[in-house]
Amino acid sequence: MSLIQELEEISVTEINAKKYIAEFLLKEKEHINKYSMQQIADQTFTSKSTLFRFAQNLNYSGWKEFMQTFLKEIDYINKHYSNIDPNLPFLAGESSQSIVEKLTEIQIESIRNTADLIDYEMLNLAVDRILNASRNIVLFGISPNNLMGQLLRRKLNSIGIILTIANTDENGMLASGLNKGDCAILVSYSGNNKSREPMRFLELLKKNHVNLIAITSAENNYLRENVDCCLTISSREKLYSKIGNFTTEESILHIFNLIYACLFSRNFIHNYNYKVKNSENFE
Repeated sequence: MSLIQELEEISVTEINAKKYIAEFLLKEKEHINKYSMQQIADQTFTSKSTLFRFAQNLNYSGWKEFMQTFLKEIDYINKHYSNIDPNLPFLAGESSQSIVEKLTEIQIESIRNTADLIDYEMLNLAVDRILNASRNIVLFGISPNNLMGQLLRRKLNSIGIILTIANTDENGMLASGLNKGDCAILVSYSGNNKSREPMRFLELLKKNHVNLIAITSAENNYLRENVDCCLTISSREKLYSKIGNFTTEESILHIFNLIYACLFSRNFIHNYNYKVKNSENFE
């Protein structure tokens, strides 16, 4: 979860000083470098010590480190993205042509950002864990992530790698049935609520020595802290106020395609011949 997303979550879920601080930072993020710490405290009816504790609660050493990260994140967004809001990319009454152009633009940006965020060591490790799975490979995630996982399942099945997509009411049963050498792929945009699926099965999977792959948003969250192989979703969208998951879905699908392509390339000739033969026989 990015820092901006964390602030949005605080602004929605908290009812104390944290809420006012988060709301002010989000509202003034483009001009926040013009405010001193004291001015922000005055604007949020808090104090410098409250701001310091606010930063520490988000795992920063203090307000200075927090602001450095916040400004860096804003600068990255401004340099790498258009001014189209991924949460509200179009408004009432816009033409079909305008909607096509805007959605195309933000989805291209999402793919490019996903590529920029790829850790190649992690990608190769994820491929290794899928290839070396002793018996089962299961993908865990709530809708729409599990629905998109069906596309990965079909691609992997086409080269003889059997992936199971856990249905919501079967997650616990499948998680408890996985053992050492099996592989579990956990997909969660926020990755931060350990009592929610698929995070709530993480301790059980680790106890059973299952090899884990997490696909989640940037910055620290529960999944990142507990899984040693993480691939990063481009995470510009707000958690709550948005028309649709246009950019996150594009990012997740791109990660799935990268996993499939890298798996395919490990044994290219065999996989190509296998796929062509199956296509001739069944398609």
